[in-house]
This record gives sequence, structure tokens and C-alpha cells, in this order.
Amino acid sequence: MHSATHQAIATVWRMESAKIVGAVARMVRDIGLAEELAQDALVFALEHWPGTGVPGNPGAWLMTAARNKALDRLRREKSLEGKLEQIGHDMEAQEAHLVPDFVDGLDAAREAEIGDDLLRLIFTACHPLLSTEARVALTLKLLGGLTTHEIARAFLVQEPTIAQRITRAKRTLTEAHVPFEVPRGDELGARLASVLEVVYLVFNEGYTASAGEDWMRPALTDEALRLGRMLAGLAPGEPEVHGLVALMELQASRTAARVDASGRPVLLLEQDRTRWDRLLVTRGLAALERAEALCASHGQALGSYALQAEIAACHARARTGAETDWVRIAAIYDALARLVPSPVVELNRAVAVSMAFGPAAGLAIIDVLNTEKSLQNYQWLPSVRGDLLARLGRNSEARVAFERAAQLAVNLRERELLMERIRQLPAG
Repeated sequence: MHSATHQAIATVWRMESAKIVGAVARMVRDIGLAEELAQDALVFALEHWPGTGVPGNPGAWLMTAARNKALDRLRREKSLEGKLEQIGHDMEAQEAHLVPDFVDGLDAAREAEIGDDLLRLIFTACHPLLSTEARVALTLKLLGGLTTHEIARAFLVQEPTIAQRITRAKRTLTEAHVPFEVPRGDELGARLASVLEVVYLVFNEGYTASAGEDWMRPALTDEALRLGRMLAGLAPGEPEVHGLVALMELQASRTAARVDASGRPVLLLEQDRTRWDRLLVTRGLAALERAEALCASHGQALGSYALQAEIAACHARARTGAETDWVRIAAIYDALARLVPSPVVELNRAVAVSMAFGPAAGLAIIDVLNTEKSLQNYQWLPSVRGDLLARLGRNSEARVAFERAAQLAVNLRERELLMERIRQLPAG
């Protein structure tokens, strides 16, 4: 019984923690303290729910408990008087602790306010005082609900390093008295790129999980999509915001087709495209059109997210994998490589080039990347190399490459996919 309750608490916490931390941070104006008070509410639930049962609205219960603890903290610090106007409605939430139905109504009425809290949270976590690595790690922790281990895997660094970044980031924000607010004017543009990076990293962790037994974690992709749409509402004149939303919508449209009935991964060209979500495709293409129109009106070229969305749009418009315009995709990757040169972009360009001009052309790019230090533990490099070698009939070399990729893969489904590729190789 207690085990089931603890599992329920963990699930609720994963879903609600960002909202709770955001709401409490608005009260106490300190992200580190807000997370600490939210954790106190979690401990409170762990102590009481096994005996009383999981409440009907567990998220509201945790929110109320965290707000109450924040109010108690403010009283102890004799800071409440100057904050009454700011947090008066949160005092109502304390009374609502005794009236569950009122909590439900209160939360429903404040959905927009919760969204604002999340935006404040993400922009504060992405403050310029912090390094890019710290901004991303902190926001993934607070907004995406990722564990320190998952974040470390995403950055290919040691877990203690990520833990230190998060701790130092919160300390830096506290000591600098960084305001808990959404930036305006010129500052908004300067901070937006970091926020978009974070949102897309959250999406990617959900789209292809870096670790564990599941190929995807849909809750994270949904969260990233929600944050991206919110950002599009906040900055409607920013083409890259719409470019990112377009990219995520188009990629998310494939979700139902990306696994078979047993949960095993299905690669892009093998997917049943009738299972792609046409509503998400339509939304993604519309967002891409907005990005293109804004760029045209500003007299500027498409940014990196919009270019990636153009690639996703090529796949979405093709009725079958065989109809994919790989020559156009390769050309877009050329433009992307010029705009944001990186080994990962080059790896993806190699795939596109191989599909457009043959596996030997793609392998020439891969052979150059083999010496790239940042990709030495990146499983997709030997995986792509193995695929190209297999297409060239060099099966013994392909087997070695796939075995290396399987050794590097942390995600169970990904490793199974690579082992299956090895079994399918002809002898020789």
C-alpha cells in the first residue's frame, strides 16, 4: 500500500513540481528557497499520504502545502507585511487547505497565473549571470523535471559536475538578488536564445530518452511543446520562437509511429505515416510559415530552428519515405552547417548526403568526424557509420561499428535496436 502511495507521490511530483516551485518563487523571490520549500511540501506528503490516502487533487494539495510553508517562512522572517498585496491571494490558498473544493476552483481560475510563474521561472533560470551550461542544467532540473543523471547524460559529463553547476547556479541567483520576472524590451531578445535551447533540450530528452527502458518520455515532449507555445505567445514577433515550435510540432507528430506494439523503436523511413498526427503536422507547418514570414519582413535569413523545421517539413510533406526530397534536405543541412557549425550537424548532414548522393558520399563525411573528440562516446556516430558500411556491403566493418554503438548506448530500447541491426547483417 505504502509503495503504491509513494509511486503516486513521485508521479504527481514529476508533473507538478515546476508549477509549485514557480508559484512559491513568486512569493519568496528566491529560486533556491522556493525549491527547498517545495521539497518540504513533498516530504509532508510522504509523511501523511500513506496514512490518509492520496487526495482527490494531489497537485493542488502539494501547491497549498508549499504556499503555506512559504507563508510561514515569510512570517518568521517578519517580511510578510511588505508583501501582502503581492501574495494576498496566496493567503486565500492557505484557507483553501481546509476547503478542497475551493482549491479546485482556485487552481482552475489561476491557470494563466501558473503559466506566468513558469515563464518567470525559466527566464530567471536562464539569467545572463549564469554560464550557458548552468542555465540549461538549472532549467532542465526545475522546468523539465529531469534528474541530475539525465542532465549529465545529455551533456556527456560526470553527474557530480552537473550537481555542482545546479547548486552554484541557485547560489549565484540568490546572492545577486536576481528579480523573479519575465525580461522586457532588448533584454528579452538577449535572453531568448538560451531559453529556446533549454526548451529544445527538454523536448529531445522526451523525444528520444537518453537512458532507461523507454524509447520516449511523452510527458517531457508535451511539456516542451507547452513551453514553446507559451513563448510564442510571449514573443510573437520573434521568428526563431515560431521556428522552434514548428520543429517540435513536426517531430512530435511522429510519436505514435515511432514504436511498434512491443515498444521497440521504428526508424523514420520505416514508419507508417498514416499514424502521424496530422493536426500536429498542420500546426507545425503553420508555425513554420509564421517564422518564414517574419524573417522575410525583417529582411533576415532563417535561424537554426527554422532551418531544422524546414527539414522536418520535407519529411512531413512526403507521403512515403521513398518520396522524401533528400537533395533539398542535404542543401538545408549545408546552410545549417554554415550557420551553426557543429559535429552533430555534420553527422546529420552525412545521413542526408548519403540518402541524396549515395552511402560513399556520406561515409566520406563520417570518416572525418571519426577523429572528433566530442563524438567519441556518442553512440550515433558508429551507428550511422555502421549503416553506411552495411549499405556498401562492408558487413564485417559494419558489425564492428554497430557493436561499438551498442556498447555506448544507455537507453535499453536503443541498444536492442542496434543489436537487431547486428543480427540482420549478412555474414562476411
